[in-house]
Amino acid sequence: MSQSPLSEWTDEVRVRVREFERTLRRTVEVLRGSSVDVGEYDPAAHEPLVSFSGLVGFEEVDRYWVNAPFAFVSINYDDVENEHRYHVVEPDLDDLEAELLDRLFEDVRDSLVSRRASGDATADGADPEAVLKAELRDLLSVYGVEVDPASFYRLFYYLYRSFQGFGKLDPLMADPHIEDISCDGYDLPLFVYHDEYTDIETNLTYGQTELDNLVVRLAQQSGRHVSIGEPVVETTLPDGSRAELALGEEVTPRGSAFTIRKYADEPFTPVDLIQYGTFNLDQMAYLWLAIENNRSLIFAGGTASGKTTSMNAISMFVPPRSKVLTIEDTRELALYHDNWLSSVTRERRGESADITMYDLLRSALRHRPEYIVVGEVRGEEAMTLFQAMNTGHTTYSTMHADSVQTVINRLENEPINVPRAMIQSLDILSVQTLTYVGDERVRRSDVIAEIEGIDQRTGDLDYSTTFSWRAADDSFRQNDSTILDEIQSEKGWSRAELLEELRNRKRVLRYLCDQEVTDYRRFTAMINEYYAHPERVLDTIELDDGVTTGFD
Repeated sequence: MSQSPLSEWTDEVRVRVREFERTLRRTVEVLRGSSVDVGEYDPAAHEPLVSFSGLVGFEEVDRYWVNAPFAFVSINYDDVENEHRYHVVEPDLDDLEAELLDRLFEDVRDSLVSRRASGDATADGADPEAVLKAELRDLLSVYGVEVDPASFYRLFYYLYRSFQGFGKLDPLMADPHIEDISCDGYDLPLFVYHDEYTDIETNLTYGQTELDNLVVRLAQQSGRHVSIGEPVVETTLPDGSRAELALGEEVTPRGSAFTIRKYADEPFTPVDLIQYGTFNLDQMAYLWLAIENNRSLIFAGGTASGKTTSMNAISMFVPPRSKVLTIEDTRELALYHDNWLSSVTRERRGESADITMYDLLRSALRHRPEYIVVGEVRGEEAMTLFQAMNTGHTTYSTMHADSVQTVINRLENEPINVPRAMIQSLDILSVQTLTYVGDERVRRSDVIAEIEGIDQRTGDLDYSTTFSWRAADDSFRQNDSTILDEIQSEKGWSRAELLEELRNRKRVLRYLCDQEVTDYRRFTAMINEYYAHPERVLDTIELDDGVTTGFD
């Protein structure tokens, strides 16, 4: 039933009265004022900002900071239910601090917007933390409120995580042990994939309005639009993480939802993959030699099997002066390579058309790249990718498939439809799996296969297994390699020379593992040095080891 004009007038008067009261109160506070002088937080001198006494019925098995001294994570275990619980611990606010924080949110936002609109230099280019602290001090002075250092920094933490971070998500986004974050709907606990405790429930939930606002904000922060009319968006967040967003209950009946696959600050290197046991030294030396000699490769596997991570890592073996072009839906690849052109797809904006992977791939061929790296092939771009292989370009990509035969079937059938004669241009298929070794969840290179061409009798595509993983003892078995035979022939090497080259590369990789060279810049620099002066690198390794033998 609609309101009468008198009721509407009365409501408007109430609103104006409240606004007048607020203005009057602010004026009084400005005149009253006080000076807020808070130095840097000192854990030894000031009271702790956070406290946690544990969860009832759980045993705490791990605890670590994600944003010291403001937030830490407590991992708890329930022996009866055989489950872990991920508990975020942040500062507790008393009633006065909670009331202050509500008021500060509005006033800080207005002040920052006003600064930016007026062109204030402190609003752009300055240290956000320093600006926010100064703003907080000024507003507390205006309010005439005196707070101790602990209260000041508790308030600062919540303001900073809201304006510069991801709000309630901030501790999860800051946790280096988390690979992805899942929210399945309103008032449901968030789940994370932890690199040690795997899938684990958290103590964080979002109400309806809060979750809807978060999904809209995440889309806006990444330059995308999400609405009830277009409720599903795949995007890249400002920190590089991949996000799948769904707004409302149109396509996700339990409410707005999101999944964030976190972006590693530093990409994994081949050293990381060897240390994690995904590949061994023999496999990595084989891939290094194959990449240098322009063999095309596809990484396949299920969700979260590490396909893109492995492809990015082995791309560090690309010779230093080669021209590399990468094509992705969402930015994930990171190469330390001087001659690297990166391109990303774009959805339609206004009257402009979509820029798809197919468009970028066609454009890429005009750049005359030697190596083309495509994030994932799913449709028509696969045909262009294989055409590039057939015309002499070295290509790398990923696919969702759990076996060599599944890869071939997907390539040959809808919606990809690559002719069998073109698939034989592919040299190597690496199939990865996310599995268990004992109680530990691990990623392993299940099979590395070589495409050998079409069988003249059956018409089927032939392939051979060069490396395979044995689950029984978590080891890799090696077989003969046609690719290595071809490289030996092309280089004019004897068999002894080929084996010596593989041994040398294993020596380099083992040395990098022993030295824990996991920084991709240092790793790439060492590989490039080997390309330029292999004898010098081997001499350095020999000198550091203090031995001349012992490598196999």
